[in-house]
Amino acid sequence: MGVLAAERIKLTSTRSPWWCSAVVIALSIGLAVLMSLITNIDAEPGQGPPPLTPGVAASGVTAFGVMVLMIMAALTVTSEYRFGVIRASFLAVPKRSKVVVSKAGLVGVYAALLTGVLALVAFVVAKLIVGDDAPGLVLEGNWREIYSIPIYALLGVVLAIGVGVLVRQSAAAISLIVLWPLVIESLLGAFGSFGRAVTPFLPFANMNRFLTVDEVSGNWHWGVWGSLIYFAAFVAIVFAGALVVVNRRDA
Repeated sequence: MGVLAAERIKLTSTRSPWWCSAVVIALSIGLAVLMSLITNIDAEPGQGPPPLTPGVAASGVTAFGVMVLMIMAALTVTSEYRFGVIRASFLAVPKRSKVVVSKAGLVGVYAALLTGVLALVAFVVAKLIVGDDAPGLVLEGNWREIYSIPIYALLGVVLAIGVGVLVRQSAAAISLIVLWPLVIESLLGAFGSFGRAVTPFLPFANMNRFLTVDEVSGNWHWGVWGSLIYFAAFVAIVFAGALVVVNRRDA
């Protein structure tokens, strides 16, 4: 409990987590409002509203919010390495794994709670704006688009902390966290038959499949819950590697 309390103090006594949280809130609610206004605008000429679903309303959380929280999580590790704070933590707690696990647990739970609340708020805001103009904006049959978001946030934060422990450099950690899902996996999936064969084994492609209730095209070898398990296994491998490395090399 002492380690957890120490990590909580470090997290809440610096400005960056508060600024990151504010950015996540602004992006999540702002995009929900934007998508809702676009729906109303497109509905006026009689063309019918675009498909606005709970997942689309909460896309600001999944597309931007989780990414910002992952960057914040990585920085909680890399900044301590940069300024030497991590050495004091390891001197106070010889079991280094306990420090890393406590940090991942604390930031992960916070990210899950924040994104879970924001996903529901985004849905409510969108519903208040569009009313009945978006028949797809209902929770019945679409609950996975809401509860999958805090799961993604929790796993994403654990992955980011694992990456931060492995590379120990802020620039390298942020580059990996941003480029892997946005660029590297997209490029790998674009290479014709090779891309179609490798896409089912890409971790973020599997997570994105779990985030939507719509059918995602591809040669998948398991169901949507299998995709979640695959992503969780990938996160577990990276985090386990980080725990091994942090106990074997100097701080």
